[in-house]
Amino acid sequence: MFKKILIANRGEIACRVASTARQMGIATVAVYSDADRHAAHVEACDEAVYIGGSEPAKSYLRIDAIIEAAKKTGAEAIHPGYGFLAENGDFVAACQQAGITFIGPSAEAMAAMGSKSAAKTLMEKAGVPLVPGYHRDNQDPDFLHQQADSIGYPVLIKASAGGGGKGMRIVNSSDEFIGMLESCKREAINSFSNDHVLIERYVTKPRHIEIQVFGDEFGNYVYLFERDCSVQRRHQKVIEEAPAPGMTEQRRRAMGEAAVNAARAVNYVGAGTVEFIAEQDGTFYFMEMNTRLQVEHPVTEMITGYDLVEWQLRIANKEPIPVQQADLAINGHAIEVRIYAENPDNDFLPSIGQLSHLSFPEHLSFINAPIRVDSGIREGDRISPFYDPMIAKLIVWGVDREQAIARMCQALLGTHIIGLHTNVSFLHRLITNEAFVNADLDTGLIEKNHASLFPPAQSVSSKALAYVAATYMAKHGLKHSRAAKNAPIGYIDPWASADYWRVRQGEGTTVTVEDDHNEYPLRITQRSNDDWILEINGVIHELTWDVNTSGNNGLTFDIKLGLDGDLSQAKVVHEGEELYLYTQESQIRLRVPNTLAHAAEGDELGGGGLTAPMPGKVINILVNVGDRVEAGDVLLVMEAMKMEHSITADTGGTVEELFFAVGDQVTEGAELIKLNSDD
Repeated sequence: MFKKILIANRGEIACRVASTARQMGIATVAVYSDADRHAAHVEACDEAVYIGGSEPAKSYLRIDAIIEAAKKTGAEAIHPGYGFLAENGDFVAACQQAGITFIGPSAEAMAAMGSKSAAKTLMEKAGVPLVPGYHRDNQDPDFLHQQADSIGYPVLIKASAGGGGKGMRIVNSSDEFIGMLESCKREAINSFSNDHVLIERYVTKPRHIEIQVFGDEFGNYVYLFERDCSVQRRHQKVIEEAPAPGMTEQRRRAMGEAAVNAARAVNYVGAGTVEFIAEQDGTFYFMEMNTRLQVEHPVTEMITGYDLVEWQLRIANKEPIPVQQADLAINGHAIEVRIYAENPDNDFLPSIGQLSHLSFPEHLSFINAPIRVDSGIREGDRISPFYDPMIAKLIVWGVDREQAIARMCQALLGTHIIGLHTNVSFLHRLITNEAFVNADLDTGLIEKNHASLFPPAQSVSSKALAYVAATYMAKHGLKHSRAAKNAPIGYIDPWASADYWRVRQGEGTTVTVEDDHNEYPLRITQRSNDDWILEINGVIHELTWDVNTSGNNGLTFDIKLGLDGDLSQAKVVHEGEELYLYTQESQIRLRVPNTLAHAAEGDELGGGGLTAPMPGKVINILVNVGDRVEAGDVLLVMEAMKMEHSITADTGGTVEELFFAVGDQVTEGAELIKLNSDD
């Protein structure tokens, strides 16, 4: 077995590989960029080597720097993780030339499957069913347009070298094809240095089902069953589960054997994933093969009981697959959600910032745990604009799908992240959505259930406001509503006491609470030593509380609350003016403004410009100074966190000034375009 391996990646996958390698007695080497100098994966490995600047092209995509790091540290093998160079044939060849084992398939197998077009041609020869489309080399835009017209709309444009949902566009009509093609090619060249695309019919209610396969040096192949990855946003997976709901044994065997045939056709060695688009009636079509480990591999580990990273290492060490197909069986049901730094209420726009508070439910990070968290992010870390904004993967196991869903609901409620926008609350709505619970799955589930997944704002409940009142009192010295618990022995100067004694005590105190839409004035009054009332919009409630503080600076409050005799408990994290309330039913963000701190603030100046929603690079400008634009027109395209973001006009007007050129880096909030609006 290898004595030392280098992990040519970052984040949770680098931490994951380091953990398995340690259990196998293998030393590990991390590589890191400027942005990752203090990252979790650097600490997780035995050694670490600096390889360049924060942008991937200056660090994690530098083949020369990674090979040199392996030589320098004496690493015998390189694990590529997923993303970056994981499916780069030139990297495989460089490893081979340097005498370093690449933990993955050969360059030839990677080349055969790395191009979606070439792979589909290969599968066509092998008799694997394909979605009708054009998969060959002619990339003339007019020719591709003609092919799309002949296939019939809607069609899907896909980057041939793509993956991870990038470089994909759904085109619903002929007149929008060319614009979508140009956008897809730009994203493909930025993400994969290859703008070759293919066109295929878009299945209108598809399920995305993939098969995990392994091959070894001795010609052995197995499939470790399927994963359903149908729940997606922007063509990127949000929830993955195994096994796929409604899968029959006959169809499972047919898909598994097709996947193995695909791997065998290219003499595949190592871990791979064969992805299929499936109709609702079970008919399936080959989509692509990812020649690496997948982000969602933990759900397969949970239902089979095998460590797939260990399999990768053993197979790369020229050992045979440890089991035969007949030895494999499905045990229970597993679900994974991807927790992202993003704002679902703003079209899932990625969020950048520091995680000032991060806690997960009680978990065990090994294969057979009921709750597992895979993460390369720690409290205090910063989400940068340079890499994918995934914070963690939350994985649960249950004896059946119903238990797995229930366990995931509670696990999400126990996930507390503060400092930037996340999709945690959205994931909870999604996992409890009727369509998901009933396994009415397809890749359009989120769009079709938009109304229930993005419900209108509701008024904050009296109970939630009572928790804010209890937090406010505890923060100002009174952690218990029962005066006896804080009662002084003998005389204590009331001015030195921290028991919230005040002159004209019966008049109470008023606190204003805000959410994103409303204000809620609260009035807290002490009627006697242990008798408090809370007034909300003229309604009187009896209030008791018992608070313990913890965390940094004592700003985490564990509260036992009594409201009109009903008892409950929750956790509140207080940060600045923000209060984050975590209960067994929900997670709520509220605000208690500091009136004095804002007293001197004037009105904000309104600008007539369009600003950058996050740091990124300008990759296309579609207007010139003097151009007339209408509301909704795309003016400029940015690339940030490996995705394209279009900046659109919110009103009609004339372009007065352009502040940046194509290729410029911009900071969050920078004014990009000045528009002289009609208003």
